[in-house]
Amino acid sequence: MTATTTTPAHPDDTQALHPTQALDDTVHQRVRLGVLSIAREADQVEFGFLKHQLAVTDGNLSRHLKVLESSGLIAMRKGYEGRRPRTWISITPKGKRALDAEIQALRELVHRLDTRGTPL
Repeated sequence: MTATTTTPAHPDDTQALHPTQALDDTVHQRVRLGVLSIAREADQVEFGFLKHQLAVTDGNLSRHLKVLESSGLIAMRKGYEGRRPRTWISITPKGKRALDAEIQALRELVHRLDTRGTPL
């Protein structure tokens, strides 16, 4: 099967951009999307829980959390539970808006494919 597409002659053309143009590279990455999604379900989530749920290492999760925090999408709070140090993560209002926009872009992409009879 060959796909036929029409490329706009100029970026300012009035044709709607492909839904993937609305995807945010910061949010769309698998681990970061997972962090935001899980954090959206609770007031705050503990680092160890995220690590387990996303099946990543401490270092890998820490790197992704730094990206999200520096983008203003999450807030991190360090403290203790008993004698054990803990890190709690919560999604910010900006993070909620970014996650909502990402989900909307994905919905538009699925809708576009579904209405064209493309098997999903």
